Amino acid sequence: MSDVYIIGAGIHQFGRTEDRSGREQGIFAVRQALNDAGLEWPDVQFAAGGSRDGGNADIMLNDLGLTSIPFVNVFNGCATGGSALAIAKSAIAAGECDIAMAVGYDKHPRGAFTADPKAYGLPAWYGQTGMMMTTQFFALKIQRYMQLHSISRETLGRVANKSFRNGEKADHAWRRQPIDMDTIMQSQVINDPLTKYMFCAPGEGGVALILASAKKVRELGSDAVKISNVTIRSRPPGSFEVYSPTIDLVDEGIPTTLASKAAYESAGIGPEDIDVAQLQDTEAGAEIMHMAENGICKDGEQEQWLAEGRTELDGTLPVNTDGGCIACGEPIGATGLRQIYENVTQLRGRGGARQVKNKPKTAYSHVYGAPGLSGITILEV
Repeated sequence: MSDVYIIGAGIHQFGRTEDRSGREQGIFAVRQALNDAGLEWPDVQFAAGGSRDGGNADIMLNDLGLTSIPFVNVFNGCATGGSALAIAKSAIAAGECDIAMAVGYDKHPRGAFTADPKAYGLPAWYGQTGMMMTTQFFALKIQRYMQLHSISRETLGRVANKSFRNGEKADHAWRRQPIDMDTIMQSQVINDPLTKYMFCAPGEGGVALILASAKKVRELGSDAVKISNVTIRSRPPGSFEVYSPTIDLVDEGIPTTLASKAAYESAGIGPEDIDVAQLQDTEAGAEIMHMAENGICKDGEQEQWLAEGRTELDGTLPVNTDGGCIACGEPIGATGLRQIYENVTQLRGRGGARQVKNKPKTAYSHVYGAPGLSGITILEV
């Protein structure tokens, strides 16, 4: 298969935009991405996109133009954006087109995400005990992890503190006010051990990426970023994931570790070769667990990594350089593509105050979605 590149990236600010629908935020991002690529909408030959609460993504065609373009609607939980990117990339790699688009947007109501147990094949009691409430599930999961690997609450606070400091430097972030450690640690406990400033929140936003074949990149002379790999894996037996009612005695791995290993092998690199990373941080504990699941460090080493500032903008491996979901919020359809947008920005050297040092050459992103699915994207220049 031929190489595929990102040549255009657009984003609508995350947070709350009362006077603009989710669809309109997606359209804004598409037009910005097209402008970045130096293209017009009729130039796009294939599209894939998704949203949870904003309607099917292909409704954007009414505003962008009815060009009879093949358009695949995608929904894969928080991995929706990464899945749309994988589909768009495959269309180009297979020779079906030279220009494709991946887009995601959403507009969620206030409050935590909830779900119907029946929709996930779970008994009613799972919802009645509150386990369909994502804040409770993730709190219990990080509690267990902290006890197994000696992670302190202070390390949770350091993740959130870093997120808000990075978010201050990102124009597209929702929360752009730094919050000190004491405030984070002493704020209202939502689900022990997580306080309100350790969580992301459902929000709004849109992201679009324009992809191109190597031939088209040469024709256009684009400021292109190569997609080395996009890998998606679902949960195997024994994987303890969101909306898992039990912990199985059989353990055959977890989706993030499986996807990460496959992505590294396909790209021909290892974690030590990554210059900047964006990891799913539904809450502070998720970033900590995902550091190990993605091979960045071993279980328990996060305590030292955070204390030494290794994941800061000037650290050994900067993580969530725009503040991640904690600072940006999480519009489900857009969040995975926001990570890619941020990595493209970093690899192009356009990060401004949040730009990582030493001219990064490789960038890694990881998304995780219910009921247990992970997507990895590795970019390089």
